[in-house]
Amino acid sequence: MVVDGIDPRTGKGIAIEIADGRIAAIRPSEDTGPHYVSPGLIDLQVNGFRGFDLNNGEVTPKIVLSLCEELLSVGVTTWLPTIITASGETILQTLEALAGGIRAGHRLIAEMVPGVHVEGPSISGKDGPRGAHPLQHVRPPSVAEFERWQRVSGNLVSMVTIAPEHEGSIDYVRALTARGVHVALGHTDATPEEIHAAAEAGAVLSTHLGNGAAAILPRHPNFIWAQLADDRLTASFIADGWHLPADTFKAMLRAKGMERAVLVSDMVALAGMPPGLYEQPVGGRVEVSPEGRIGVAGTPYLAGASLPLSANVALAAQMADIPLADALLLATENPGRFAGGRGRLEVGARADLIRFDWSQGDRAIRVCETWVHGEKAFCQ
Repeated sequence: MVVDGIDPRTGKGIAIEIADGRIAAIRPSEDTGPHYVSPGLIDLQVNGFRGFDLNNGEVTPKIVLSLCEELLSVGVTTWLPTIITASGETILQTLEALAGGIRAGHRLIAEMVPGVHVEGPSISGKDGPRGAHPLQHVRPPSVAEFERWQRVSGNLVSMVTIAPEHEGSIDYVRALTARGVHVALGHTDATPEEIHAAAEAGAVLSTHLGNGAAAILPRHPNFIWAQLADDRLTASFIADGWHLPADTFKAMLRAKGMERAVLVSDMVALAGMPPGLYEQPVGGRVEVSPEGRIGVAGTPYLAGASLPLSANVALAAQMADIPLADALLLATENPGRFAGGRGRLEVGARADLIRFDWSQGDRAIRVCETWVHGEKAFCQ
């Protein structure tokens, strides 16, 4: 099989030869169509999409498969289902459903879901940093609980977000890191010293930096500056124009550097749903605006992210004034480092690819076709 298109980095045509699910060769091509081609998008944080919810306590393998199919239409070829703070039973049920989808032989789930991101439950209990996570289920980190997650899921949990101010956090970070799990810091009110101690113990990511934070902070020091400054931490950002203003995103991206930044969608179940008022298990009465913003009804507060990674890529290019190819790097190769090395356009890499259209000023890349491990999985 050969997939051709325009390389966003060079603006020139390329032809990608695929054999056995991997890229066998990449050569120049004069005969490509008008579409761009790139690695498929990798989203490390998806809570739901188009009405399918991973955090309502009612997850089934069919729902996970439906999410895979919906994400293909927006160019995502690899994603980490994200489970937020909940009761021990709910987290175990969700993990069991995710593992059940893989055990049932659903190829798309097995190919697209290399792991699960558990965001919590050991986050800050304070209003602001806690975000929409339920206070009653916030609890200190427990290696014993983590081991229960892994037993139920068959070691699917590959990323855990914690707030490092909890007692026992540093030992927890060390224990998970020793097991090959990526530990991220987020929804935190930690001191700079606690941030740096967690990074020293093995934490490697900052979860949606600048969000899940108190509305008012000391100018300095604070946990945002500490995470920006610590080169051991790669920062994930929600570049939807609502979670971070353009100036803030641009400055944060420059501080971390392109090599230590990742885009995530952090989409919730209402992402992609029609405008209106909805009752949600997380957030209560939630409004989806005609523009797609998801907020707690009658308040200025966000209740989740609504735009897929395909929109975040285009908006990141606008907000930070960077080339499209750089914005794509933030959603392919960079997050791929936390998903088994996926997202690379090179010989020997997995053939997870997308063809798409984009013009300067567009607020999303428009995906035409998606390949997963060498097989076409979506066609517009």
